[in-house]
Amino acid sequence: MAFYIREGDITRFDGDAVVNAANTQLRMGGGVCGAIFRAAGEAELKQACRRLRPIQTGEAVITPGFSLTASFIIHTAGPVYEGGHRGEETLLRNSYINSMSLALKNNLRSIAFPLISSGIYGYPVSEALQIALDSIESFILADPLDVTLYLFSLKNYLDDETIPEELKTRIQDRLV
Repeated sequence: MAFYIREGDITRFDGDAVVNAANTQLRMGGGVCGAIFRAAGEAELKQACRRLRPIQTGEAVITPGFSLTASFIIHTAGPVYEGGHRGEETLLRNSYINSMSLALKNNLRSIAFPLISSGIYGYPVSEALQIALDSIESFILADPLDVTLYLFSLKNYLDDETIPEELKTRIQDRLV
């Protein structure tokens, strides 16, 4: 039952599962999704995902980790941000909660997340961080799961003037 924040490359997580910020068709994309596909082995991961698609936004499914150091990949489709009035917050929370629930269902004890939906899906970083931190912190109060949130460039988050100081402090308090 621990929660850490780490800077760096999520594909190097040495634990039970990494979370892929996937699309609903579970196809290789850009950003984190593309990096996970490349590091895991594109051909094997594409084949495994083909059998599981499509998924709904907020849903989570699991595949082997193939060439990753993590044993599994949990794929979740975060919402595309459309102004915040189309249920995006609930869908984003569901992405985190359903991923952690699926990890526990598969007897996993450690999981690593990227900041879901904050890239090409356009979710404002400050809001995405708030939802990620709140979802993870509340989930691990009741369930035995070690969670790491990977932020690719910590300096970008800490220097971002749109992120409230309270969130920056929460990041720094969990930094490893």
